[in-house]
Amino acid sequence: MDTLTAFLTLLFVMDPLGNIPVFLAALKNVPPKRQLYVIMRELIFALIVLLVFLYAGRFVLAWLGLSQEAIRIAGAIILFLIAIRMVFPIEGGIMGERLEGEPFFVPLAVPLVAGPSTMAILMLMTNSEGEQLWNWTLALLGAWAVSAVILLASSPLAKLLGTRGLIAVERLMGMVLVMLAVQLFLDGIKQSLA
Repeated sequence: MDTLTAFLTLLFVMDPLGNIPVFLAALKNVPPKRQLYVIMRELIFALIVLLVFLYAGRFVLAWLGLSQEAIRIAGAIILFLIAIRMVFPIEGGIMGERLEGEPFFVPLAVPLVAGPSTMAILMLMTNSEGEQLWNWTLALLGAWAVSAVILLASSPLAKLLGTRGLIAVERLMGMVLVMLAVQLFLDGIKQSLA
């Protein structure tokens, strides 16, 4: 996997356009002047979590004795489940029930931006091609930056795209993620059989 592919994969998995309705719903009780601050704070929390998984994930996996194939297959299953919920939404959105008040860390930072599939992909990248850690860091920072710009502009984008546009984008990203999940799963099976 090259840096551009890693960037695009992480961007699709972070799904900033699909997260706009969830961010807006979670922030509906937050005063408008404070919403940008909350979004930025949550994005920084997510970046810290993702960098920890990028740099320390392989050590945790080695300590737990998990194989690269197991991580790849588990990441594929989690990604597939999230993608299916994007294509076929359930009541309450992708993450289920919504909490009242100002969100803190959960659900915006984790699991929406720094979700289990993003963490699994980061661990996979460093576990399989750890010598490219600098490239994976650039890909992560790029995907996070694009996600941050989109999520900070969530209110104007929601007005521009409208409800149907946001639903269409989320379903399209869900279809792409289903394909990525199947490829990850097949790669994991192929590696375990080799």
